[in-house]
Amino acid sequence: MARRKRGQAVHGWVCLDKPLELGSTEAVSIVRRLFDAQKAGHAGTLDPLATGILPIALGEATKTVPFMMDAEKVYRFTVTWGVSTDSVDAEGSEIARSDVRPSREAVEAALPSFVGEIEQVPPRFSAIKVDGQRAYDLARDGAEFELKSRPVTIHEAVITASDADRVEIRVRTGKGVYIRSLARDLAVMLGAEGHVTALRREQVGPFSTENAVTLDILREMVHRGAASEGLLPVATALDDIPDLAVTATDAFSLRQGRPILLLPRQIETLKARLSPGSRTVSAFEDGTLVALCQMRAGRLEPDRVFNLQ
Repeated sequence: MARRKRGQAVHGWVCLDKPLELGSTEAVSIVRRLFDAQKAGHAGTLDPLATGILPIALGEATKTVPFMMDAEKVYRFTVTWGVSTDSVDAEGSEIARSDVRPSREAVEAALPSFVGEIEQVPPRFSAIKVDGQRAYDLARDGAEFELKSRPVTIHEAVITASDADRVEIRVRTGKGVYIRSLARDLAVMLGAEGHVTALRREQVGPFSTENAVTLDILREMVHRGAASEGLLPVATALDDIPDLAVTATDAFSLRQGRPILLLPRQIETLKARLSPGSRTVSAFEDGTLVALCQMRAGRLEPDRVFNLQ
C-alpha cells in the first residue's frame, strides 16, 4: 500500500516579497508550512541580505520551475563608495578604503561598458563550486583559489538616485548575473572602492512587485481561511510559451502519456508563436493546464503532465 503524502495538494505560485535577512530555503519552508503543501521549491536564490521577489512553487507548479531559470530579472541596488569588503556587501570585512567619490556623470559614462553580453567573474563569497566545495566556504577559510569568468547578459543599467557617497542603479539582466560582481567591477573601472549596501529584486519573469505578497499578508490570509488568495496559477511561469486548447479526448490522451495529432492550421499558428529553437507548447483543457509538450512531426508529445483536475 502506497504511503499517503503528508500535507495538502496545493498547486500554484506564491510571488513572495522576501524580507531582509531571511534565506531563500527558510522562506520556502515558511510558505510551505503556511499552506501545509506537500511539495515546494523556488525559482532562483535570493541572498539573505537582499529583499524582493522570490517566486515559490507549490505542488504541481514545481514542474514549471525549470522554465523560470532563464527568465529576465530586474534589480535595484545601492553602491556606497569609500570602502570595499571581501564579500562586496555590508556583511563582509573591510579590505580597502579610498577617498574617491565618483560623480553621477562618471558612473553614467561607465555603465554602458556593462550592458550587453559581458564576461563576469563571480564574487569569491558565492555558491559556485570549486573542486566540489562552495566558494564561500573556501573564502571563509582563507584558501587561495580563482573563479573563472562567465558570459552573462545585462540588458539595461540606469541610475535611479545618487548623492556624494552612494549611487542607486536599476538593472535588467539575463540569468547568472551577480550584482555584487557588477558593483565590484564598476568601482574598479572608476578607480574607487565600494560595496553593495542595499539590494532589491523587483522582477523575475512574470513575477514582480505588482503581484507580490509579504509573509505578514500570507499569514493574515491563512488566519482568515483565504490562503488561496495568495496563490497564482501554475501556468504563470509559462507566460512566454505558446498554449493550445485541447478537447477532453486529447487531454485524456496527453494525461496517459500519449501524443496527439495537430491540425495543419494549429501547426502553423504554434510555429509562429514558438521562440527560436523551442518546441515547447502548453496544452489546456477548459482553462486547466494539462501538459507541457514537444511539437514534433505534426504531433504534440507530452513532456510533463499535470495533475490539476
